[in-house]
Amino acid sequence: MRAAAILGPGNVARRVATFQRATGAQWTSRIEQADVVVIFGGDGTIHRHLSTLVDLGAPLLVVPCGSGNDFARSLGLRSVRDSVSVWHKYASGGKNVRTIDLGVMKWCEPRPIEVGQIESAAEVVRRERHFCCVAGVGIDTEIARRANALPKWVRSHGGYGLFTPRELLRFAPFPMKIYGSNGTAASFQPTILAAFANTPAYGGGMKIAPQAKLDDGKLDICVVRAMNKFKLFCMFPMVYFGGHLGFEEVEYDQVATSKIETEQPLDVYADGEFVCQTPVEISVARHALKVIVPG
Repeated sequence: MRAAAILGPGNVARRVATFQRATGAQWTSRIEQADVVVIFGGDGTIHRHLSTLVDLGAPLLVVPCGSGNDFARSLGLRSVRDSVSVWHKYASGGKNVRTIDLGVMKWCEPRPIEVGQIESAAEVVRRERHFCCVAGVGIDTEIARRANALPKWVRSHGGYGLFTPRELLRFAPFPMKIYGSNGTAASFQPTILAAFANTPAYGGGMKIAPQAKLDDGKLDICVVRAMNKFKLFCMFPMVYFGGHLGFEEVEYDQVATSKIETEQPLDVYADGEFVCQTPVEISVARHALKVIVPG
């Protein structure tokens, strides 16, 4: 069985060596010839290779080496030892391959204007990107932007929460329109964040969508409308165990497709990575990815 290794940023060599000694995996440098793809990294690394993985069709095994590892945890993988155990089960003929959904983001942006081209004649290009965990707009994008500038060790030990108190104080809600499960949208309402979740958690364990499942054909939408600062401070710690759903300013829905509109373009992040600006359409790609899981 040939495996292709994808390495995330930072020093993952020790984990690669540990995995190699424990499994005896035979590596190939040509990913199109691989029977299995092994990613040594976190949510961002997985995100950047999703389109390739979807096109390839080979099953994916994640060895959690990132700062958040929310996708790996959603699959039941919390350590290199877990991934080694899963590899052995799969290599011995175990039927521990699961097909899961992915989120899809679609947006439009202008094609770069070439020399001599009339600006008004510039074309609009439609873009598309998969995501595995959560896509969001709002305060969490500001926190993710700042956290991404931190060293990996800091990010993996509470870096996301490091900037949260300051952002809670300074962040101003903005008008947002979100299309729900019935296909209609409320008028623009002051909003703190909107998250579209394929997995229950993001940001290193924040259970923004505790009811989300990887194979139900739906994305869970969690929208936090404007509230006073004190209440927002009280709510934030509750996100780590899903207690925020009890607040009246929190709206929760499940959709197969949706759309976000804002009065001014705002950054959209997915799996901790910048993707585009609003407006953006978000939907589900059913049975898009094969993953190797504990059982």
